[in-house]
Amino acid sequence: MNYTSPVWSASALITIDTQNDFTLPGAPAEIKGTSQVLPNMKSLLDAYRAKGLPIIHVIRLYKEDGSNVDLCRKELIENGAKIVAPGSEGAELVQEIRSSEYVALKADELLPGGLQAVGPMEWVMYKPRWGAFYQTVLERFLRERGIDTLVFTGCNFPNCPRTSMYEASERDFRVVMVEDAMSQVYDKGIQEMRNISVLVCGTGDALRAISL
Repeated sequence: MNYTSPVWSASALITIDTQNDFTLPGAPAEIKGTSQVLPNMKSLLDAYRAKGLPIIHVIRLYKEDGSNVDLCRKELIENGAKIVAPGSEGAELVQEIRSSEYVALKADELLPGGLQAVGPMEWVMYKPRWGAFYQTVLERFLRERGIDTLVFTGCNFPNCPRTSMYEASERDFRVVMVEDAMSQVYDKGIQEMRNISVLVCGTGDALRAISL
């Protein structure tokens, strides 16, 4: 039996941290290369929306007092850096990946662990650390909807996408990494993902698979 091949009809598309402060050129915490992969992300999002398949946008929010910030960035925020601050434009998803029903993020719902609907089958979820499953309801949310395959895109492979894909594998989800719809991807990382049976593919391959 093949336990790791994607079941595209039972998949969800995950975007990671594709927010203005991490994505836009010149933004305070810009991750180089993220703005360049937005067209591929948009193509995948459009395909998932057309198919009525679920989409989860996973984001960070850093309270301005630093109280919820991971230790490696806590001092930076406490000293006045404003990065993905709740209620700021910098915390919003970039324009290119928003659904037509998108509304401003509601930090008072997201920070306690709720998911905010931003489309018919589309949600935003806050994660407090690198991984999308750490202290979140993501696994339960996916299981309740019969999702067994997760397709990952977004910002800064070495940190949050990489951690989230390992966490998904640990929980026995089938995992897809769309390498040209993710920033800061490197060859060794691709090999490491393949070593745990993540399907690493391009946007074109994913779009063809979704359309079948």
